[in-house]
Amino acid sequence: MSPALSCDTVWSHARLLPMADPARPDAVVEAGVVAARDGRIVYAGPADGAPAFEAGRTIDCAGRLLTPGLIDCHTHLVYGGSRAGEFEARLAGAGYEAIARAGGGIVSTMRATRAATEADLVAMSAPRLAEMIADGATTVEIKSGYGLELAAERTMLRAARSLGDALDVSVVTTFLGAHALPPEFAGRADAYIDEVVQVMLPALAAEGLVDAVDAFCEGIGFSPAQVERVFTAARARGIPVKLHAEQLSNLHGAALAARYGALSADHLEHLDGAGIAAMAAAGTVATLLPGAYYFTRETVLPPIDALRAGGVPMAIATDCNPGTSPLTSLLLAMNMAATLFRLTVAECLAGVTIHAARALGRDDIGALVPGHWADLAVWDVTQPAELVYRIGGRPLHARYWRGR
Repeated sequence: MSPALSCDTVWSHARLLPMADPARPDAVVEAGVVAARDGRIVYAGPADGAPAFEAGRTIDCAGRLLTPGLIDCHTHLVYGGSRAGEFEARLAGAGYEAIARAGGGIVSTMRATRAATEADLVAMSAPRLAEMIADGATTVEIKSGYGLELAAERTMLRAARSLGDALDVSVVTTFLGAHALPPEFAGRADAYIDEVVQVMLPALAAEGLVDAVDAFCEGIGFSPAQVERVFTAARARGIPVKLHAEQLSNLHGAALAARYGALSADHLEHLDGAGIAAMAAAGTVATLLPGAYYFTRETVLPPIDALRAGGVPMAIATDCNPGTSPLTSLLLAMNMAATLFRLTVAECLAGVTIHAARALGRDDIGALVPGHWADLAVWDVTQPAELVYRIGGRPLHARYWRGR
């Protein structure tokens, strides 16, 4: 007889959705069990044929669905102020330019963010992160990009790190200095990129605050040439890159991102075939953001069928931000991706687990396999489709982060 497998916790009598097979991401293991030691999975699979366990505690899931913890791979969660007034003004007919001239738009968020302390930003952002956690999130990416100066960008990234420490969630920090042009650099976009690559990035990277670097490649953002300067500086430091690309127009940002081995290209409503081919060749994930599509009343759909045909993995994220996607629920994001983009249930589930992990460059989360962190979600449902089908509600029964 083999010796019992020593572990801290065993989850028994679960219907497992391991997400371990990309070809069958919605395949359920009936009567499954998961065991973890020191926060890592040591067994996940059928109870029949499983080793004997010597466990500190056993949790009976009573037939509930057990999945990997959800991963939100694109958020702007940390910011100051609110843009609800602008939303109301748009409903009354005000245009974007009129709102911007009145001091609204991203400049409004920038001013509120610059005026906030780290403690202020943590206090304002913690409720948003708590809502994500209540919907099963165990890993959340948080971007900077509303400070647009070194001190405020640093404060944003430090606040993001503090949130992860306070709330038992893994936080991945992304430097998005090339998000928008601050007013003090009006008409001097190249000079601002100098500031991003020569001052901000070196300082923030030296402080260990940058897990990845992002940029907004768009007519109202930055040109491909300017983005390439940011990417070159990031890759010279060994920092992975990602890109807001092809949201409002096709500047071929996705192909540019792929040339730099980007983890992901995000939004992608105006993505073309050349961009898809480049992403497929580079292994760059397509991160879909249906909340922004819905909130801005976009009409051009991302090329889902072409992404499928090209074999490009598709992640789904909330894009939580104050201006275009005030969304904190990955469950609702999955429903939007299915309803608006016609993704299948399997694609939606993979999009917030295994593919979202890949979009963050992580190979230790997103699936129930030995060696991965024991980031788990237990749901008061029996069918995986219910997690995509529901609009509203909180089906989460329990959440475990690194086995706790």
